[in-house]
Amino acid sequence: MLARLQSLPRDSRDTLFLLAVIAWVLLPQVSHLPWWCSALAAAMLLFRGKLAFGNQPLPNKWWLLVLLAVAVGATLLTHKTLLGRDAGVTLIVILLALKTLELRARRDAFVVFFLGFFTMLTNFFYSQSLLTAFSMLLGLLGLLTALVNAHMPVGKPPLLQAAKTAGWMALLGAPVMVVLFLLFPRLAPLWGTPSDAMTGRSGLSATMQVGTIASLALDDSIAMRIAFEGRLPPQRELYFRGPVLSSFDGREWRSSSSSLFPARFKLADKLKVEGPPVSYQVTLEPTSRPWLFVMEAAGESPVLPGYQTRMSSELQWLTDRPITDIVRYQVQSHPVFRHGPDKQEIGLQEFVELPPGFNPRTLALAAEIRRDPRYAQAGTQALVQVAMDKLRTGGYTYTLEPGVYGANTADEFWFDRKEGFCEHIASAFVVLMRAMDVPARIVTGYQGGELNSVDGFWVLRQSDAHAWTEVWQAGVGWVRVDPTSAVSPGRTGAFQRLTAPQGVVGQALGNLSPALSVQLRAAWEAVNNRWNQWVLNYTQGKQLDLLKKIGFESPSWEDLSYVLIAIVVLVSAAGAAWAWWERVQHDPWLRLLGHARRQLSRAGLTSSAASTPRQLALQVLAQQGKQGQAIHDWLMQLEAQRYSTSAGPASGIDLARLKKQYACLRWPV
Repeated sequence: MLARLQSLPRDSRDTLFLLAVIAWVLLPQVSHLPWWCSALAAAMLLFRGKLAFGNQPLPNKWWLLVLLAVAVGATLLTHKTLLGRDAGVTLIVILLALKTLELRARRDAFVVFFLGFFTMLTNFFYSQSLLTAFSMLLGLLGLLTALVNAHMPVGKPPLLQAAKTAGWMALLGAPVMVVLFLLFPRLAPLWGTPSDAMTGRSGLSATMQVGTIASLALDDSIAMRIAFEGRLPPQRELYFRGPVLSSFDGREWRSSSSSLFPARFKLADKLKVEGPPVSYQVTLEPTSRPWLFVMEAAGESPVLPGYQTRMSSELQWLTDRPITDIVRYQVQSHPVFRHGPDKQEIGLQEFVELPPGFNPRTLALAAEIRRDPRYAQAGTQALVQVAMDKLRTGGYTYTLEPGVYGANTADEFWFDRKEGFCEHIASAFVVLMRAMDVPARIVTGYQGGELNSVDGFWVLRQSDAHAWTEVWQAGVGWVRVDPTSAVSPGRTGAFQRLTAPQGVVGQALGNLSPALSVQLRAAWEAVNNRWNQWVLNYTQGKQLDLLKKIGFESPSWEDLSYVLIAIVVLVSAAGAAWAWWERVQHDPWLRLLGHARRQLSRAGLTSSAASTPRQLALQVLAQQGKQGQAIHDWLMQLEAQRYSTSAGPASGIDLARLKKQYACLRWPV
């Protein structure tokens, strides 16, 4: 096979290499493209490779027009538009694959090169991870190699030679790239809009539908990283607050601040914090939601440059626009706090409302507890204890595969299935509390996490998404109650926790050496964290901080522009100095011969760049006679200085003396 490839004509070999590079660039897009687009692009690349390998003619132009029409129609049917990110990427992939089928001349190759560069950039619309950047760097070097190879029209140069040239080009361009990265004004992100589909996977959503998912797949991707300053709080206290859900229609929980279910009465949102604060920095992955997750409870706004933040009446911190890029913010939280009204208010009535016709057995259980003389006049704390004791001793289990629940989800949990994940447990608990006239609501967010031993960051994953509850207690306000901790203490403590299934490689490493597998994973995530911190999260504020470090007291965008212009001027001056140095270092003997040739051309002596000093000397003697004898002798000495073995400083023929004689000669006009 290798011998067959080596025997191919130059055009076929270059085409096969270019097709391989294009396939590499398109490979990361497969998970984001419609299935038909990936299949069609792969078929066209394979077909074009077959034509190149067999040195066969390209298809008729009419076939390409038919394929283009089919692709455009399929794109319109799939995306309902030809505009936008997804539709645009689909079209550019098809156009790139189609263009390879009319790859006849160098001009066509150049079009394919630049389409390939553009398609390579579209990978960053979906992911800016270190792995994506590394794979696209390889794609960039491949395209540069193909481009350099196309500028070598003679012979059959090895691809390794073109690859070395492309590598040098990339290295020479790296300093320019670094300067532009550091100083070019930070604009709004052009990509980074991840999918919001979380159905069937652990994570957070704006609503919570109970019982509609038969099984939950643990998503092991990282949600946020946290760098604590000072003492790390106990893991059982690490509750990071998200949306609060209080409106229930029997199946779905929604926030009371939603436009569909507006609150009829505004509750007092008092927040009183006690004790020393916990300071930390959060690096939040994109969510496409305007949510900032902070450890309960943060009374002061998180420091997030470029965003406006506010706290809702439910203690959730929100931004003025969705988080579509990795952000980093500084927070101070107080684990000991109180919030909400101290006394009974009319607005609390909304937190005991239940939809009619749902969960009759749970309502009956609540009535039975209330009829018990021990709890007839009991307060919130005693009623919560009854429900928590029932969860601990009633044979309830925490599972990710509870099956699909029916209409009465609380009844099925309390009396039939007795199993579910945190949303089933929290929902059933709140329904029971409300049935006993205790104001209650669901809080969603993240709980727990793990320490990365390599870089010291606390990591929370989508698998750490959690739902807990709050109940209202007179004289205290809203109190956190996590019913899942009664069913599965390990879910909220530092014990064995549910983990996502590993891939084939991860399982193999885990079976071979569990400790090595953990260390490799921690090291890789630490590297990714550095990439996020120093590259993806290089913000406008960091640019100005860089100016402060180099001496600017109060840097502004004007200062940033001045620094960038100064660097451009310095680089240009350095380039000019380099060109001058190169000119000075040019062969002085050839430069002196060139001066003489130009002097003689003014007298009508025709010569070429290949004319030797001896040929010029003979021409001068033939034209000028004895008047040209001095020039003849000088030219012969110039030749001797270069080629005679006896010439040199010792013989008196050195270049410096010849330069002085050149200036004294009487050249013909």
